[in-house]
Amino acid sequence: MTQTGTDRITAAFAQAQQTQTAALMPYFTLGYPDAATSLDIIEAIAPYSDLLELGVPFSDPLADGPTVQHSTQVSLEKGTTTAGCLEMVRELRRRGVQTPVMLMGYVNPILAYGEENYVRDAVAAGVDGFIVPDLPPEEATEFEAKVADAGLSLIPFLAPTSNSRRIELVTAKARGFIYLVSVTGVTGARTQVQTDLAGFVNRVRAETAVPLAVGFGISNPTQAAEVGQIADGVIVGSALINAVNAAEDKVAAAVQFVKSLRQGMVNGEW
Repeated sequence: MTQTGTDRITAAFAQAQQTQTAALMPYFTLGYPDAATSLDIIEAIAPYSDLLELGVPFSDPLADGPTVQHSTQVSLEKGTTTAGCLEMVRELRRRGVQTPVMLMGYVNPILAYGEENYVRDAVAAGVDGFIVPDLPPEEATEFEAKVADAGLSLIPFLAPTSNSRRIELVTAKARGFIYLVSVTGVTGARTQVQTDLAGFVNRVRAETAVPLAVGFGISNPTQAAEVGQIADGVIVGSALINAVNAAEDKVAAAVQFVKSLRQGMVNGEW
């Protein structure tokens, strides 16, 4: 039987659990600093990643901090389109990348592309799920149904400010995993992990067996290890892009950074 995207996401978290580590999910913007380099970076970090969150550039990225905003703006200026992002995922699959791929993008480009067309072409390209920060569950019913019919996952968000009613709503519908925002604010590397993160994770875990992945603000191996002791998944984006920006050999810098996160999580040194 052919595995669905949701099956592959679930399997990635289960495999990480078997090795007694959280799943590592780097974020990188498709088309940054240009299409070819982004493909090389993503292909190179895939062997050290359990899942990949790949950003679809949008002109108004409301959930993203300065680092990711800059990367999406540069990508757009280089001509990256929604169709181009799907083609880049297809190219990664042609190159042999088998790591589950989550497309992170905003709802306007999806509506412009057409929900049915977007899901259909995403399946054909090899996408496993979608992360859409500005699509709340109350407004996601139609798109969520199309995604589920295709065997993929639409990943919901919860924040530290989420009340019990919101947690119940999200956990009742979640497939694949739930994205827990570690802080109230936008993405970006931070100097320390939220002090009550464990309490937040435990509140959600009490309501669901679906894996819980934490993102926003994780910037180094120590923080990744700390969060990996609490959650089922660790998402790191801005710090990876910062590492790439600071290096002449951008592919090597990306690999070194992701490997350092993986090593920190495996060793549990924090």
